[in-house]
Amino acid sequence: MNASPLAGVRILDLSRLLPGPFCTMLLADLGAEVIKIEDLEGGDYMRAFPPFIDGRSAYFLALNAGKKSLAVNLKAPAGRDLFLRLAATAGVIVESFRPGAVDRLGVGYAAARAVNPRVVYCSISGFGQDGPDRDRAGHDLDFISRAGLLSLCGWPEARPAIPPVQIADLSSAMYAAAGILAYLRESERTGQGAHLDIGMLDSAMSWMVMPLGDYAAGERGGRGRLPLSGQHPCYNVYKTRDGRDISLAAIEPKFWNAFCGAVGRDDLRPLQFSGKEEDLALFEALFAGRTAAEWTELLRATDCCCQVVPVLDEVLRDPHIRHRGLVIGPPPGGTGALRPGHPLRARDAADAGPCPGHGQHTAEILAGLGLAAAEIEGLEAAGVVRRGG
Repeated sequence: MNASPLAGVRILDLSRLLPGPFCTMLLADLGAEVIKIEDLEGGDYMRAFPPFIDGRSAYFLALNAGKKSLAVNLKAPAGRDLFLRLAATAGVIVESFRPGAVDRLGVGYAAARAVNPRVVYCSISGFGQDGPDRDRAGHDLDFISRAGLLSLCGWPEARPAIPPVQIADLSSAMYAAAGILAYLRESERTGQGAHLDIGMLDSAMSWMVMPLGDYAAGERGGRGRLPLSGQHPCYNVYKTRDGRDISLAAIEPKFWNAFCGAVGRDDLRPLQFSGKEEDLALFEALFAGRTAAEWTELLRATDCCCQVVPVLDEVLRDPHIRHRGLVIGPPPGGTGALRPGHPLRARDAADAGPCPGHGQHTAEILAGLGLAAAEIEGLEAAGVVRRGG
C-alpha cells in the first residue's frame, strides 16, 4: 500500500505497556500521527522492561516505532490544560487506566468532548468501565484464566500451559483499533464522537467462540481433548524420530485422504475423528518413524496441511515471512530491534520511523499549539513538561 489511509488523523495515546500501545501501533502503521502522553518520571512503564538493546527496552522498540512523545504532568492544572488544548486537535484519544482515573485527572471523555465533540475516546481496561469487578487489578494471565481459556491450554493431566503471547491484551488492542476505525467514520458522518469501552476480559471471552460451540454441543473433553485441541488424530501435534514437533491439521476429507495416501496407510482413513487413546497412539508411532527432514521430503508435494513446527529462529528465516514483510528489522544474527509488520501494509511498514525518546517531541508539539519557546521553558522549569531526546 502506498497511501497512508489514516494520514491527518491525530491520536493522543495515554496508555502504557501492551494493549494501548499495540492498538496505536496498528494505527500508526496505517498513517496516523500518534502522540504518546507520558508522565515526567519514567514515561511508559515499558521503557524499563528488559531485555534491552543498546540500553532501550526491546519491547518498547517493538511497540512504538514512528510515534511521538510528549512528557507532561497531568496532575498539574497547567498540564491538564495543555492536554485539553491538544485534545481539541485530535481525532482519537486512547487510555488504559482503571475506570475513573482519567476523570479524576480531568482528562476523561466528558472533558475531552467539551473541547472536541467529534473525538473518539477509547478506554481499555481489565474488566470494563462497569460491572462488579470494574475496579479489580489484573494482567493477561488473569483475564484468560477468568474467561476459561487458560483451563483449555496444554495437555491432559498437566497444569495449564501459559500461552507465549498475551491473548487478552492483544485481542483487546485489536478490538480497540477496529472500534476506533468504525467510530472515526461515524464521527465524520455525524460530527459526534463516542466513548468506546474495551474490556480485556471481554476480548478474551470473545475468542472462546469455538470452545463455547463445543460446550453447547455437549463436548466436555477439557484440556487437550476438544475437537480442535488434541481430541482427534487429524488435528494434533506429534513427535518425529529426531524429537521435532510436527502438526497435522487435515480436517477436510480431501486433506485427510491425501495424507493417508502419501504415507501409504489406507487403514488409517476411518480414524480421522477417532477419540480413542489407542488410535492416537497409532499416529504417534507413525510420526515417530521418520525424522523431520524425512517428513518434509515425503509430504513436500502433498497438499495435506502438515507442517514441521519451526522454532522462532527458523520463523525469522522463513522466505515467505520475509517476502511478506511480516518481520521488520535485522535478519537472524544481526543486531537491532525487531517488530511485526502490519498485516494490512506489510510491504511498507518499515517506513514508520524510529521510536521516540522520553519527551523527545514535547517542544515540537507545544510549539504546534502556539506556545513560544520562552513559555515552554517556563513550563519545564515549573515541572509541568519535560523535554527529552
